[in-house]
Amino acid sequence: MTKQYRESVDMEKLALSDEILLKIEKPARYIGNEVNSVTKEKSRVAIRIGMCFPDVYEIGMSHLGIQILYDMFNSFEDVWCERVYSPWVDLDRIMRQNHIPLFGLESQEPVKRMDFLAITIQYEMCYTNILQVLDLSGIPLMAEERTWEDPIVIGGGPCVYNPEPLAVFFDIFYIGEGETRYRELLDLYKASRSRGDSRKEFLRKAAGLPGMYVPCFYEVSYREDGTILAMEPMEEGIPAKITKEIEMNVSDTYYPRKPVVPFIKVTQDRVVLEIQRGCIRGCRFCQAGQVYRPVRERDVEMLKEYAVSMLENTGHEEISLSSLSSSDYSRLPELIGFLIEECRKKKINISLPSLRIDAFSLDVMSKVQDVKKSSLTFAPEAGSQRLRNVINKGLTEDVILKGAAMAFQGGWTRVKLYFMLGLPGETEEDIRGIADLCNKIAAAFFENVPKDKRVNGKVQIVASTSFFVPKPFTPFQWSGMCTKEEFLDKAHLTRVRIREQLNQKSIKYNWHEADVSVLEGVLARGDRKISRVILKAYEKGCIFDAWSEYFRNDLWMEAFEECGIDIGFYTSRERTPEEVFPWDFIDCGVTREFLLREWQKAVAETGTPNCRVQCQGCGANRFGGGVCFE
Repeated sequence: MTKQYRESVDMEKLALSDEILLKIEKPARYIGNEVNSVTKEKSRVAIRIGMCFPDVYEIGMSHLGIQILYDMFNSFEDVWCERVYSPWVDLDRIMRQNHIPLFGLESQEPVKRMDFLAITIQYEMCYTNILQVLDLSGIPLMAEERTWEDPIVIGGGPCVYNPEPLAVFFDIFYIGEGETRYRELLDLYKASRSRGDSRKEFLRKAAGLPGMYVPCFYEVSYREDGTILAMEPMEEGIPAKITKEIEMNVSDTYYPRKPVVPFIKVTQDRVVLEIQRGCIRGCRFCQAGQVYRPVRERDVEMLKEYAVSMLENTGHEEISLSSLSSSDYSRLPELIGFLIEECRKKKINISLPSLRIDAFSLDVMSKVQDVKKSSLTFAPEAGSQRLRNVINKGLTEDVILKGAAMAFQGGWTRVKLYFMLGLPGETEEDIRGIADLCNKIAAAFFENVPKDKRVNGKVQIVASTSFFVPKPFTPFQWSGMCTKEEFLDKAHLTRVRIREQLNQKSIKYNWHEADVSVLEGVLARGDRKISRVILKAYEKGCIFDAWSEYFRNDLWMEAFEECGIDIGFYTSRERTPEEVFPWDFIDCGVTREFLLREWQKAVAETGTPNCRVQCQGCGANRFGGGVCFE
């Protein structure tokens, strides 16, 4: 970390007056100066970056990716990176009324004064918040209208694996993992500004860097049926295909020893230790499991060292392991043994998400939850074995029931179950299977726990269903999805079937909002035409769409109608194997041929072994490391 400089004048003057801070909810969201936040003297840096999470502070502060990039950028002597979040609705209203520009937390100065506004795009339902951030910053919403008076707006994160619905709003998209190319981009920026290059010339040179997609240099043509004919560069020297950036050496790269500690309680109020990237499992609905291939593990000694440093530097009372599938980390027993010993001495809690429920995991959880046993989570995803084969879940009913029995014998009395409704090939029998499986798990409690050992005499099974949304770069990218009405019918059938079960009093059922899922489906697989709908919805007042109390489906439907966009074209239509997708110009590492093979296996209800059992030739071995070369 570079030497930190404090500029007292700046820190004494907050962007918001005391009068405003006293009017709004949780003013600590906006004042900065938290423990481990970085301030530098402006005269000593060449580039200023606003690192933005386009949602409320508590959500953004919980995001590991921003912590990593914040730490990386501020380790550069010539760069100062600040954090930017979406102002909550109460402050949004006040800022518009009083013409207060959006500001960085560290300097409390307007975002518009910065060189880059880097926005992480983690989920589709934050798209209107991106426009909120630009609008409140005084940055033109349309990239083509910006000048050197405006920051370069760059997007990253999982949603940029289909950036097209947002293409007109961004100058650059960084495709892939952020540790690899930002230094080159920043050096290019410094050189361009010192030479007096035009903004367009800088963007043209940026488009030549690996992993950088600059939308203004690409043209999309369409067929009469509305599908894409081609997407081609408009100039020579602009790449037709952009390969994702990937950090292969995850044990010797940027990772924060001193993450910023929030003033208020946030969603993930703990130290987060990322133990590996990628997943060997190959679930066919999971985008992360495909685009983060190959699996790369962090060295266990590095993890031990960082765990100790991060706990010391933050004062957090909990540490969590971050991974798509923690049970697959090869040194997990050693790491957990170390953490249990270390955390017991300091009375630190250990959170272990993404574990398979087996004997080892339950033994570990008994040790870390020896006082209060919280709920256990299973994710069967589907109610029948046939449908679990379709999605390649690799989890049998026998394994689920054995895991539940062991958990109940170990003292747990609450189990959370996650399922999806509307999966490809789903039948009424599969939906009924959800209720049947819940009932069998409840029965396993009564079969395995004697009456005199039952705490409060009962078990609680909480079954939650989300609605399936096909995502780019998954085998299901060719699949149709359900309409809102079909989703609600499926949720109703699930609820009715659960009420028919013998153990129905032990089962609680929740389901996701159907209209949100349909909109997510449009945004996930949309093309550039969808940008008009996003803009129209924002102009109608849509922000914080991920928050049910602020989601206005009626306004979104008006926007689709006014733009002449057919929702079903993007959602319920099944794609042909030959169709050109809006994201086909991106090479995410796994090949289209592999994904199509997996789609055909799904139709045939056939599973695929995980990466460690048998290589499936997905294409990720070209990166020269990770699980492919174990």
